[in-house]
Amino acid sequence: MFKTVLFPVDQSREAREAADVVVEVVKKYGSRLILLSVVEPPPSEGESANPDAMTSPEAVAQLLKTAQSLFAEQGIQAEILEREGNPAFTICDVADEIEADLIVMGCRGLGLTEDGVAESVTNRVINLSPCPVLIVP
Repeated sequence: MFKTVLFPVDQSREAREAADVVVEVVKKYGSRLILLSVVEPPPSEGESANPDAMTSPEAVAQLLKTAQSLFAEQGIQAEILEREGNPAFTICDVADEIEADLIVMGCRGLGLTEDGVAESVTNRVINLSPCPVLIVP
């Protein structure tokens, strides 16, 4: 059912918690697992920096290697991809490119304020995704 699963990872607690669900899905369906991390470009002049932004390619590369090792301990071979750009758009572009059958993401829990919803990467991915998105609370 889910031949290819895309799991965008960042340094959040929510991503770590979603990893358990990814393990279950991948093992149940024998899926190919792709780990993706997005390096965000530095903010332009006048823009405020997102404190959660992953702007260091070195840190992102290390995060992906660590995540790949954790899945290997569970007997899952994961491929890794590192891209640069806007996280939501990049996640959806990669999902389309690899023909993902499912994206699994953690929910950031930003609340129901209009600002929180507008800024949520998860919400944008849900609205733009070419495939189903499983959100882990």
